[in-house]
Amino acid sequence: MSDIVNVGFVGTGVMGKSIVKHLLSAGHDVSIYTRTKEKAQDLLDLGATWAESPGEVASQVEVIFTMVGYPSDVEEIYYGDTGIFENGKSDLIVIDLTTSTPTLAIELYKKAQSLGMSSLDAPVSGGDVGAKSGVLSIMVGGDKEVFDKIQPLFSTFGENVVYQGKAGAGQHTKMANQIAIASSMIAACEAITYAKEAKLDPELVLKSITTGAAGSWSLTNLAPRMLNADYEAGFYMKHFIKDMGIALDESKKMNVTLPGLEMAYAMYQNLAEQGFANEGTQSLIKAYNK
Repeated sequence: MSDIVNVGFVGTGVMGKSIVKHLLSAGHDVSIYTRTKEKAQDLLDLGATWAESPGEVASQVEVIFTMVGYPSDVEEIYYGDTGIFENGKSDLIVIDLTTSTPTLAIELYKKAQSLGMSSLDAPVSGGDVGAKSGVLSIMVGGDKEVFDKIQPLFSTFGENVVYQGKAGAGQHTKMANQIAIASSMIAACEAITYAKEAKLDPELVLKSITTGAAGSWSLTNLAPRMLNADYEAGFYMKHFIKDMGIALDESKKMNVTLPGLEMAYAMYQNLAEQGFANEGTQSLIKAYNK
């Protein structure tokens, strides 16, 4: 267990809530803030302490994790009178788990340094299933010595924790992750669609192909949800669209063309415009349903 006792967490959504539970179970004192207190009541019942703002959390802890929706949300909780930077102690370690832009990650790192704080960008992968099970993949950018200090905390909710390099490297790695997922989601949908049209039992097909060369996390975890018409968000479509948009912007800066990502982005955008933005990413199957 880490020798860090007091931990903060801002943004207890679908994945954040499970991460806080793991931190509490590991014996940490956890202060939390999220926009709607009622949605965090179960965490308070488990022993988490409520704070009235991100800044209040920052003033009480040694390490603060943040996990919100969009880069603009990240800026909102870090800056301003009630923000983390204004209220945190000089030796505070800030760790953003949000999938955000590499540019913002570098900006947060430099701002933290100017205040005597430390910053890591540490986006995660594994969705609600990985968060509940405590087996998330965590991709970390920042100073190595800070990563080494925090690694025991990461291990309470992550299984594959990898230091990727300097500030922004975690976010760049997450973009590579999201690019791979975008294509694998199309592949899962098309495999199911083909199986149905061939008059096969899709569940039996998945039983055969998930453990072979075609296997993927999406095929194993999300394809069954597609078959059961379970579109509840383990990871929101709208957030995946945000991630793909960031990846496309970064690829353009590097003069890289990614046609698979462009196709997936267009398909998800179309579904979002039809009103499915708050459903899970597995709702891509709706693009293939007749």
